[in-house]
Amino acid sequence: MKIHFVASSNDTAQLALERLSQRYGNSQIHNADFVVCLGGDGFMLEALHKVLDRSIAIYGMNYGTVGFLMNAANEEDLLRRLENAQPSVLHPLHMTATTASGAVRSALAFNDVFLFRQTRQTSRIKIEIDGRTRLEELICDGIIVSTPAGSTAYNLSAHGPIVPLSSNILPLTPISAFRPRRWRGALLPSTAVVKLTLLDTEKRSTAAVADFTEIRDVAEVVVREDRSRKATILFDPDHGLSERIIAEQFVA
Repeated sequence: MKIHFVASSNDTAQLALERLSQRYGNSQIHNADFVVCLGGDGFMLEALHKVLDRSIAIYGMNYGTVGFLMNAANEEDLLRRLENAQPSVLHPLHMTATTASGAVRSALAFNDVFLFRQTRQTSRIKIEIDGRTRLEELICDGIIVSTPAGSTAYNLSAHGPIVPLSSNILPLTPISAFRPRRWRGALLPSTAVVKLTLLDTEKRSTAAVADFTEIRDVAEVVVREDRSRKATILFDPDHGLSERIIAEQFVA
């Protein structure tokens, strides 16, 4: 069994990389059977982008903080753990952002795509779903389109709903909505195409973020799930991503 290790820059992860490489070897990614990611959730997101569309699964070991996407940092019996691990297939969101100057940029996100105001002024956003206007104007700090896997991240902190991995649902959650005051967001089918048009862009500049890609001064953002792309993440038995999403809903 050939393993390719990747590690975040923190000292704990780097020391683990040295120990595990000496113990199990460290193959090149194109020759490896598994990728083992040492770090936290943020580093795992970066690693998922690197294995996107490769026929290789990634297994995370938590040498970060929260570690929602990671397994325990147990360096014993790693080969057995890899053999017994349960896969979860993740499809990313595809974001196409058009800036106020007319530039068009694209990015992928396994967690979420969100818009957020760049200044003290609130953002004003028109929301269209599948070509139909659903909200003429949302006055807010921003808005999040989340994957099920990402529904326990920024979406949760913005009081959005947690959704099961198999739900084929994308939460749409406002960030500090001012008007409509009581609008809590929506649950959209995974096939939905979400178009977010920024109003009054000269005065109210807004940034768009897809995982770790940030695009500033956007005028329009289109988000959809890309079912043609995928990455496979591995979890220890009884600690799979679906179980974690359920368990998170019962945390005080």
